[in-house]
Amino acid sequence: MKSCLIVDDSRVIRKVARQIFEAAGFACEEAEDGQKALLASEKSLPDFVLLDWNMPVMSGLEYLKALRQLPGGMGPVVVFCTTENDMKHIQEALMAGANEYIMKPFDADIIRSKLIQLGFVES
Repeated sequence: MKSCLIVDDSRVIRKVARQIFEAAGFACEEAEDGQKALLASEKSLPDFVLLDWNMPVMSGLEYLKALRQLPGGMGPVVVFCTTENDMKHIQEALMAGANEYIMKPFDADIIRSKLIQLGFVES
């Protein structure tokens, strides 16, 4: 079973995302900030990370940079899911190692289309 780490400081966003990913066949873990996500990733690298940008303690971008430095840290597919939609943020995320970028608010169709695009589920 594929694993997903959902990283967002909003409990509601984590809950909604978890329902979508579990319906797509993923085992899910959650973290409310980048530091907790990094601790979880150090224990066990997920296959997929849905990552918010703006969080307390450690931002999504800081987490992504730290993740990519871990042994095997280039492996997880990371999709930023944020309200930051200007080209500067998108380029910065991609340069730091993000695989894709989606905007909030999202729904099951948006997540599913990214999972299909990235080869995690079949259409």
